[in-house]
Amino acid sequence: MHVLVIGSGAREHALLLGLRRDPEVSALSVAPGNAGTASVADQYEVDVSSRHAVTDLAQRVGADLVVIGPEVPLVLGVADAVREAGIACFGPTREAARIEGSKSFAKDVMAAAGVRTARSEIVDNPAHLDAALDRFGPPVGDRAWVVKDDGLAAGKGVVVSADRAAARAHAAALLEAGHPVLLESFLDGPEVSLFCVVDGETVVPLLPAQDFKRVGDGDTGPNTGGMGAYTPLPWLPDAMVDRIIDEVVKPVAAELVTRGCPFSGLLYAGLAITSKGPAVVEFNCRFGDPETQAVLALLDSPLAQLMRAAAIGQLAGQPPLRWRAGFAVTVVVAAENYPGRPRVGDVVQGAEPESDCTDSDVTVLHAGTVRRDDGAIVSSGGRVLSVVGLGSDLAAAREAAYARIASIRLPGSHFRRDIGLAAAEGAVSLSS
Repeated sequence: MHVLVIGSGAREHALLLGLRRDPEVSALSVAPGNAGTASVADQYEVDVSSRHAVTDLAQRVGADLVVIGPEVPLVLGVADAVREAGIACFGPTREAARIEGSKSFAKDVMAAAGVRTARSEIVDNPAHLDAALDRFGPPVGDRAWVVKDDGLAAGKGVVVSADRAAARAHAAALLEAGHPVLLESFLDGPEVSLFCVVDGETVVPLLPAQDFKRVGDGDTGPNTGGMGAYTPLPWLPDAMVDRIIDEVVKPVAAELVTRGCPFSGLLYAGLAITSKGPAVVEFNCRFGDPETQAVLALLDSPLAQLMRAAAIGQLAGQPPLRWRAGFAVTVVVAAENYPGRPRVGDVVQGAEPESDCTDSDVTVLHAGTVRRDDGAIVSSGGRVLSVVGLGSDLAAAREAAYARIASIRLPGSHFRRDIGLAAAEGAVSLSS
């Protein structure tokens, strides 16, 4: 099987390493890729948002399966075009991808499916903003105003703040840019990311993970695309995962079938585990970054076969997933000034990808990197690397990841030092 992966981040690097372990995979291609993915797969340039360009590339390389990593091409219908060309594609249709591309659409689907989520309101007129903010505040205790861009924002279109002025400023800026604003009530409880491979109404969950959106230790600073993650979650009972599947994912998958846009691919449920049970924070229509890097590090089942089964409507016939024992921790190394405009073009030392070391307890995955003509790896984006550590427990996995980061040199770079720490210390628990 020749698999073509579309994307250029650490998520795609992790997908390639997982696909490479599948004995049915005979060839791997990636487009556009980065300095790390070039060591795993044949690399091509492509405009990922172009239906024609991606389909043409898939035909030229003879791909049997196309895996679309980022959300933008999915929302633009690139998966539809690939399937129309007769090539199996892991990724939802344009209509189904609205579950991420339009938060108002997702809210409507959840309401119809009876899925618990935050109370919300769309604001598309600046004149209505202050009255709407008043309906969602003032905050009490740890509660806050939650302000989101209604469309795609790469994880950085959200402000959660007890400061009304900060919440208003973010909402006003979005409206001024022509983006409708979604106001939500605050959801209490620890957050969980649950990835599910979905084929119509068939749902196969992966390991639950927890990610860290704020840029600084202790969940301080602005939101980012994600600064780290860990899996599995020692504080989350298996029964709660079953509840998430039964109360959230399956009803939403069934509702999309009812609407004539069945989901095929990876449905990512971001949830808060409240005192009343799981409640949806957001849905994504693809693998999340940086959780993917940790989750796939522990997957022992053939990834390409799983994806192809979903792509061709045969997921229900797949055997139960197998997982490696232990824990995985992902820590993101970001460029100076991220999540603002990052500093780029600096040489990254100590980051040669260990792409063939499948038995290693640590892996360096590339995201914002390119290789210069002189062979040097240089930074080209905000999130530059993801370092994944494995261990028999969370403490060991954390130690492996942070020990490897100590050998990486990138001027001005920063990373969180507390990924998975609270869970490792037993400080995360569910509300009773």
